[in-house]
Amino acid sequence: MKNTIAIFEIPVTEIARAISFYQNILDIEIEQMDFEGMQVGLFPSEGKMPFGVLMQNDEYIPSSNGVTIYLNAGENLQVVLDKVESAGGKTIVPKTPHADESGFFALFIDSEGNKIGLHSLG
Repeated sequence: MKNTIAIFEIPVTEIARAISFYQNILDIEIEQMDFEGMQVGLFPSEGKMPFGVLMQNDEYIPSSNGVTIYLNAGENLQVVLDKVESAGGKTIVPKTPHADESGFFALFIDSEGNKIGLHSLG
């Protein structure tokens, strides 16, 4: 089955702060690049879809309303969630089992004001 998601963009107001936040909580490297009038941070994707981008320019406005993206938090999302507040975010829903018993989820507000979800099987 094909993924229905190809690319996701997370709006940010300060690219360096957002990159630091996501690198810290996910223990990953995010590549920063500048394109015509915008700065981006590329999440690692191993050349596969979907892939994610942090986007900073005047037209991208962070929000806790609207679509919620759930990031893969590995084996146990609590490890990632425990880093959120010290990295500048805020937990809004703690680790919670999915109603269909397909794993766990949590929600947080990132360093930029976006509502983001985490998902794990354990």
